[in-house]
Amino acid sequence: MKPRSWFAALLGASLLFAPAAPAQTLSTGSGQAYPTRPVRLVVASSPGGGTDTSARIIAPKLSALLGQQVVVENRPGAATLVGLEAVARSAPDGYTLLIGNSSMTILPAMSKSVRMDVIRGVTPITLAVSLPQILVSHPSLPAATLKQLIAFAKTRPGQLDYAAGSYGGHPHLCMELFIHMAGLKIIYVPYKSGNAGVVDVLAGHVPLMMSSVLTALPHVRNEKLRAYGITAARRASGVPDIPTIAEAGVPGYESPQWFGFFAPAGTPRDIIGRLHGDLLRVLKDPEVRKRFGADGAETVWSNSPEDFGVLIRAEEAKWAKLVKDAGIKAQ
Repeated sequence: MKPRSWFAALLGASLLFAPAAPAQTLSTGSGQAYPTRPVRLVVASSPGGGTDTSARIIAPKLSALLGQQVVVENRPGAATLVGLEAVARSAPDGYTLLIGNSSMTILPAMSKSVRMDVIRGVTPITLAVSLPQILVSHPSLPAATLKQLIAFAKTRPGQLDYAAGSYGGHPHLCMELFIHMAGLKIIYVPYKSGNAGVVDVLAGHVPLMMSSVLTALPHVRNEKLRAYGITAARRASGVPDIPTIAEAGVPGYESPQWFGFFAPAGTPRDIIGRLHGDLLRVLKDPEVRKRFGADGAETVWSNSPEDFGVLIRAEEAKWAKLVKDAGIKAQ
């Protein structure tokens, strides 16, 4: 029997089929039913990326259950900090939500200026999507496999560049983890968004990139990019022909990205419960699961908001260790 990955172990009971809460009408502290108006869903990244795509798949189904429109609003910047702060400062009434991602757990270790009251200014609702990052290159790079890429890079220390989204974001740290474990020296070229990085890799301006599978996979399928491996512990059902980085040449490597839902700290427990139940119903919907699976992602969920909080704290510790061990500078 193969050992469970660290991510699966952290999820634990979160992957079990917990009963979903039935649709219900709640009352806010003012005595009004919830919800009585549209709900704003803040995406802490640019349009077209993995977080944004996930939000736009989930939002219509959540709207139907809530009986109110869920309006997606992009607030990118500073490795999710801009969107995170916008939600943390919003009224804790259930009408402003955040779909955040793994980059949130990196902020405490990578940002000198981040205020912990902002990080702790949102409360977890549930994990929603797990998907791997994917290491890709322009097809002109003379390395067809991950082992060939590692050998090629080792003979050219500091001569290869790689693209990734904002400094301190999950793709950036995923690549730094790969570089650290493989003993390489590859130079990071920061981009405002993953999409901007993909454009330059497609054009051949930068040879390598660590990207969301949702963003890069269409280009891999069109043979515009070459895939070396995914960051998950096992192959993704939607892309079974792409190996994991661990099996392709870096044993023990694992760093899947996740997306999850949050509300401002102080949001009433009954509203959190309503949102948690409705989101679980959406995430278990066969149509939604099929849609994510086709792109190499999978829907996952937390049995309780507290379970999601445990995962977040463990991820913060993991990234803090990498930043220290690899000598990555906070900004």
